Amino acid sequence: MDGISDVAVGVKRGSDELSMYNSPNSGVSSISDGASNGSDSKKLRVEEAPPSRVLHIRKLPNEASETEVIALGLPFGKVTNILTLKGKNQAFLEMGTEEAAITMVNYYTTVTPHIRNVPVFIQYSNHKELKTDSGNQRTQAVLQAVSAVQSGGSPSSDVQEALAAASSPVLRIIIDNMFYPVTLDVLQQIFSKFGTVMKIITFTKNNQFQALLQFSDPVNAQQAKLALDGQNIYNSCCTLRIDFSKLVNLNVKYNNDKSRDYTRPELPAGDGQPSLDCSVAAAFSKDSNSLLGALNPLSAAAAAAAAAGRVALAGQAGSSGVLLVSNLNEEMVAPQSLFTLFGVYGDVQRVKILYNKKDSALIQMSDGNQAQLAMSHLNGQKMYGKIIRVTLSKHQTVALPRDGLDDQGLTKDYANSPLHRFKKPGSKNFQNIFPPSGTLHLSNVPQDVTEDDLRLLFSNAGGTVKAFKFFQDRKMALIQMSTVEEAIQGLIDLHNYNMGGSQHLRVSFSKSTI
Repeated sequence: MDGISDVAVGVKRGSDELSMYNSPNSGVSSISDGASNGSDSKKLRVEEAPPSRVLHIRKLPNEASETEVIALGLPFGKVTNILTLKGKNQAFLEMGTEEAAITMVNYYTTVTPHIRNVPVFIQYSNHKELKTDSGNQRTQAVLQAVSAVQSGGSPSSDVQEALAAASSPVLRIIIDNMFYPVTLDVLQQIFSKFGTVMKIITFTKNNQFQALLQFSDPVNAQQAKLALDGQNIYNSCCTLRIDFSKLVNLNVKYNNDKSRDYTRPELPAGDGQPSLDCSVAAAFSKDSNSLLGALNPLSAAAAAAAAAGRVALAGQAGSSGVLLVSNLNEEMVAPQSLFTLFGVYGDVQRVKILYNKKDSALIQMSDGNQAQLAMSHLNGQKMYGKIIRVTLSKHQTVALPRDGLDDQGLTKDYANSPLHRFKKPGSKNFQNIFPPSGTLHLSNVPQDVTEDDLRLLFSNAGGTVKAFKFFQDRKMALIQMSTVEEAIQGLIDLHNYNMGGSQHLRVSFSKSTI
């Protein structure tokens, strides 16, 4: 089962019919249940059960704790009782009101709940309340602690740790399969759907992009984790892995593209990072959508997703994969040079330099995401001495010239090019997409090629080599040019350059400096 069918609503008769009776010796009510772990071994007849504030939760992972089960109910209201059946992988959760239970079941009908990455099944119970013995002190302590947290108090220290998972307003977010860059603004857009995002810090650890994100309320953090853990930001990539942080408050010193405190727009940018203008920051915290395009083209895509109530999306809503590039140096530019440069950020399908306006070109990428990515990285960069402008085109495709018509080689079809960097799913190239920089990463270097050979090659492309470093195996190297423009030129001229013996040099932008 997946998607909506994961949540069974209604009481299951037969093997799942439960009889509850008080057992004076056990301290909690005992439940007899024919099913060993809540599995549907027999053909079951599903009947609509009237809503009840008691919910029956099945298919729990063996190691699930009471705290984690309670956490499922926290976003919807007060949890007043819980009964876990360890051997059966089941639990009963009693909400404070029937309305809270109805909201919870309705929500989990559309978003499958997970505990420890395992989908669990929630339905109304045929019990109207849970009769558990108040002698079960641990359960009562956990419930009291939850109540304290929900009403703004602080839980006693003995259950504080057990409750950390359900009470921290700070989430730790790891992005898996990060084929497209995920910015701080994208995260703010997605997570603000669940409550007020106060602070975000992003960083790279173990070669993975990670973030700490603080909500104003732990309940919002809980809702966001339930809804977003395991979801993809873009189609089939950029998967969110979300846990609660042990931190309860983030200390943000700078407002820039790595960290931000939305409650303090006056913070400095620090170490040369672009600062968010104070008026922009204030407006941004009030009305994110209006400023998206201005702040970051990619976050417009994320906003469209958040607005539509879903996370996975293919590019900005309604956008095609076609870019319009203007202010080109018409004396120098050719379809091949545009194919090579824009090919750093996606698989270019077609290039057309406009016949009547040769300083402009249409470039068709594989999809809207790649077009967004190329636009965000290349707009405003210098190519052949001119600052190029890159915008999304209203064209859906780039048309090829009609058969027999010569357009002076201004249109090229690259659909079957062997030089596409991203045609293999899961290729390492997806993890090495960086903005244009003065340092280039070289790979596929033949064993007999020396540092002097490579320095000479890049100097002849019209630049000054400032620094050079071979990797240990000498198949890869970093080469630093004196400007970003020179590095762009070097990449255009020398990516796929034949180094002899059918070995072609591969060139990309590096995030490192030498």
